[in-house]
Amino acid sequence: MNPMGNLSMPRTDLALEIRETFPENDTQIQGVLLKEEYNKKRDIKVTTVTIKDDRGAKAMGKPIGTYITIESAKLDEKDESFQEPITKEVAKYIRQLAGDVKGKEILVAGLGNREVTPDALGPQVVDNLLVTRHLKEEYGEEFLERNKMGNISAIAPGVMAQTGMETSEILKGIIKETNPKLVVVIDALAARSVDRVNKTIQITDTGISPGSGVGNNRKELNKKSLGIDVIALGIPTVVDAATIVRDTMEHYMQGQDFSEQETNQFINEVGEHSIRNMFVTPKNIDEAIKQISYTVSEALNQSFV
Repeated sequence: MNPMGNLSMPRTDLALEIRETFPENDTQIQGVLLKEEYNKKRDIKVTTVTIKDDRGAKAMGKPIGTYITIESAKLDEKDESFQEPITKEVAKYIRQLAGDVKGKEILVAGLGNREVTPDALGPQVVDNLLVTRHLKEEYGEEFLERNKMGNISAIAPGVMAQTGMETSEILKGIIKETNPKLVVVIDALAARSVDRVNKTIQITDTGISPGSGVGNNRKELNKKSLGIDVIALGIPTVVDAATIVRDTMEHYMQGQDFSEQETNQFINEVGEHSIRNMFVTPKNIDEAIKQISYTVSEALNQSFV
């Protein structure tokens, strides 16, 4: 994902938001398919962006593959009547991208810094996960089947400032020793829209570049770099401050009859001096991460039984 260095192009990790920047009839977006579904009863919207070829990848600035976005206003709420259906929905799309891995070992990697709440999603998902690989080693595969458990191992590798190592280096070592069939990477993302923070889940079969949405790129985690299939699941927990400034100023300046060019120039000049590297998260982020991490861990537990 390109860091998007000026305020006219706010940072986002969501393929859906990048797709939304293009008009429907824009020829530059050839090679990209968009499919939308909405469950009115559950208030869950699912959008699938499929990048089919190099043209689409170039236009989107993302690798060829499938990007599934699940949106719901209740995602971060403690509503038991909703958490079960959203868990099943997430599990359904994880299985769709994973293919036939029943009984195979799955490695879940919870990326991020657990000491920084907006970045603690991955480690908290791992904390809540039902890890079972050791049970197979001790009691055999029949034990997992009889108790309807997947074969799951997990790691929260921390961040480079804590370990001095790239996450890809850590995962390569684990993969070499344990030989999983699939890696599922969990990470916090950055969104373009305030309304999507803690309300959106993106699942993709293309892997991930940790920290890309906030301009802190680390080595990519994908099939090419790790040698096995990678599914990335991410939830936006922050918004670029530039996005908030732009939306507010754009609305005001258009009301004052400023041109689009004048508006963009003014906002970019403001950003250069004050808010280029600032990100904003909701005040209830602690409770939101706790709830969402539980939902994601339950979806993972259901996905690989």
